[in-house]
Amino acid sequence: MRRRALSLLLLVAATCLPVSIATDTIDLTASITGNQTLLSARGAFRLGFFTPPGSSGGRTYIGIWYARIPVRTVVWVANRRDPVVASPGVLKLSPDGRLVIVDGRNTTVWSSAEPTGNVATKATARLLDSGNLVVSSDGSGSSQSVAWQSFDYPTDTQLPGMKVGVDHRSGFAWNITSWSSPADPSPGEYTVKLIAGGLPEFFLFRGPAKIFTTGPWNGVVLTGVPELKTEEYTFALVSNPNETYSTYYISSPTLLTRLVVEGSTGLLQRYVWADGAWNNFWYHPTDPCDSYARCGPFGFAYCDTAHSPECSCLPGFQPRSRKWSFRDGSGGCVRRTKLSCGDGDGFWPVNNMKLPEATNATVHADMTLDECRQLCLANCSCRAYSAANISGGVDRGCVIWATDLLNMRQYPAVVQDLYIRLAQSDVDALNVSVAGKRRRPMVIAVAAAISGALLLAAAGCLCFWRYKARRKRWRQAPETAPGSGDNVLPFRARKHPASSPARDSENKMSCGEDDLDLPLFDLAVILAATDNFAAESKLGEGGFGPVYLGRLEDGQEVAVKRLSKKSSQGVEEFKNEVRLIAKLQHRNLVRLLGCCTDDDERLLVYEFMHNNSLDTFIFDDAKRKLLGWSKRFEIILGIARGLLYLHEDSRVRIIHRDMKASNVLLDRNMVPKISDFGIARMFGGDQTTAYTLKVIGTYGYMSPEYAMDGVFSIKSDIYSFGVMVLEIVTGKKIRGFYDTELDLNLCGYAWMLWKEGRSTELLDDAMGGSCDHSQVRRCIQVALMCVDVQPRNRPMMSSVVMMLAGENATLPEPNEPGVNLGRNRTDTGFSETQSEFTVTTTDTAHSKS
Repeated sequence: MRRRALSLLLLVAATCLPVSIATDTIDLTASITGNQTLLSARGAFRLGFFTPPGSSGGRTYIGIWYARIPVRTVVWVANRRDPVVASPGVLKLSPDGRLVIVDGRNTTVWSSAEPTGNVATKATARLLDSGNLVVSSDGSGSSQSVAWQSFDYPTDTQLPGMKVGVDHRSGFAWNITSWSSPADPSPGEYTVKLIAGGLPEFFLFRGPAKIFTTGPWNGVVLTGVPELKTEEYTFALVSNPNETYSTYYISSPTLLTRLVVEGSTGLLQRYVWADGAWNNFWYHPTDPCDSYARCGPFGFAYCDTAHSPECSCLPGFQPRSRKWSFRDGSGGCVRRTKLSCGDGDGFWPVNNMKLPEATNATVHADMTLDECRQLCLANCSCRAYSAANISGGVDRGCVIWATDLLNMRQYPAVVQDLYIRLAQSDVDALNVSVAGKRRRPMVIAVAAAISGALLLAAAGCLCFWRYKARRKRWRQAPETAPGSGDNVLPFRARKHPASSPARDSENKMSCGEDDLDLPLFDLAVILAATDNFAAESKLGEGGFGPVYLGRLEDGQEVAVKRLSKKSSQGVEEFKNEVRLIAKLQHRNLVRLLGCCTDDDERLLVYEFMHNNSLDTFIFDDAKRKLLGWSKRFEIILGIARGLLYLHEDSRVRIIHRDMKASNVLLDRNMVPKISDFGIARMFGGDQTTAYTLKVIGTYGYMSPEYAMDGVFSIKSDIYSFGVMVLEIVTGKKIRGFYDTELDLNLCGYAWMLWKEGRSTELLDDAMGGSCDHSQVRRCIQVALMCVDVQPRNRPMMSSVVMMLAGENATLPEPNEPGVNLGRNRTDTGFSETQSEFTVTTTDTAHSKS
């Protein structure tokens, strides 16, 4: 009886667990079936039958996946078009050298392509540690014996050493094509391929339509993908008469990375395995400016938050139609002056551009730039020319465009010179304009010097008189500043008024560090601006101290954050906020104008936000009626873009750690700006996750893994963002809403309505009935994806922005949210300790009430 039970147990285990056949090779006498797998020599990859999660009908496929990570990540599928339905499937090597899959009815479901060369009886199929499945014609495994390999037939993933490009001899193309869905590995609608001709260039297609291009290869980089150059990642492009292809190599064998075409988002993404999850290292398209030919012929895109609209015309060109004023640049630009097709033409260089699409351009590998210029002038169809190869810092060969210039984008850094053909009169006008701009600083400098000499004595006398008057006022001032009350911090007078705060370094820190270029305000200037921190100047108070409205001598209104002596934000948090914000410049981040340290006074001076913080609108019964859906959606998108900049686009990777409605400020035009970086953390390199014993943030907004275990990452901010989106949509606080009948908080309630198809019932009644319901549902769906209990399931901010902005984007289904209930108490600036971690709320309102 016991033997029978043991046999039954072993049978169950055999049917449930993958069984390696202890080899990386099969020959003409071996096969794999059911749960049997091949394991590469060093255990990097595994090959076997698998069923994608969510797949119906018992469909199975032969695939290759990583063997050492807990998340099954399939990188290649053999029979992606022809699943095995009648189990069990069998993979074997046929006598003619083909790999064959047969089903339970002994029907051939799939076979590999005909092998190259003659196949001997010792032929083998071997799984390599590179992830390549290789059929060796004689079993030797040498490169000369390769008769077929999986690397020649990519699916949705490019691994190190795999080619993407074209074999010019046979016309065979190595393309990568997305899965149809996470449950269906059949070819989807997104494909990355090389288009031969001109300079090498890769395109991302959606069906037959181009949606993104990498830009032409210039011998150093693909001019539209500047992220290719990293220390451990070597990108290579090979182009010769036989073949043109791209590949890449990794210096460290322990680093797992893959390039994937995502079927759900339509993005080309590079992933790196770190800290137990796949992390997005870079992706394209990154923003609307990456969209193919977004600005039409002779137009270029410039995606900078300070630049509006996105499209501009090249020098010497003007918009083709009035649609340009309505942010529709698809019509492109036309010349201001027609070409004369001869000596009456010239060239104007632009050097911050992604090169135009060059598939129809003509390359002259042995021609100098001067010769190229003459050849272009002699051809009436020539529009522009550039160097074909700039490797080693030397221009080699040239490329000539005889078609309209398409798909350009401007970058902050110099890429290479592109010479645009213009009428000579336009070239002369541009030269005059540039010369005027160069002379203007000299004229201004001379005028300033003369004016300064005349005003210096008067300014000196005025400053001396005001300084003497202030010192007299300080000596006469009582211990507490005028206008102070019980709720106002006492004015802490300088112990050494004669010493300069920039020079006196004892017990204080200078915020004007060499690498910050941040103004250091004198305490006297702050006192004058805030009327000695008068009670009527006070805007609000948070966990780190009060905030005052100030007016500088030039009339500029500022918000002065005065850190309390009892504040939980100490010197380190103060330094942290100064260092971080001084390095960040983005339309959706609050701007730090300067700081002041004087004995135990620590002050931060911000730009003044006239419309207070977001929570004062969405949680106020009267003000929330002023926010219609279109404005709320703009605020959601603005916050998302600010977080995207912090997480992925800034010089350093920033984790905010206290994202909430009160830390989002609104300017005159209701543009959202993320503020309060006192507890933010800066990550470097490929770091993605950190751990802390001191958990600081606000209950309700904190992700479960951060609140309970102190683990924080960019996914912690994404959880907080999801909570904020639900608050903006509903007008309800995460810590103020609770359905007692259903025992659900706001996240749980939103999830319930989503499952029942009633998500639009979450809409704030104060908005009225006029809104885009599909846009609302998209926001709720994205929010629920962001509050997923598992950090690895939450989308990156790049994907969030794409999903929010893309009306036709296919969104994955959300999972049940992770809920951090915390305590049902309003945010009042208190600190509370529970078990082994501390939670500190840090509400701050940098604006008038």
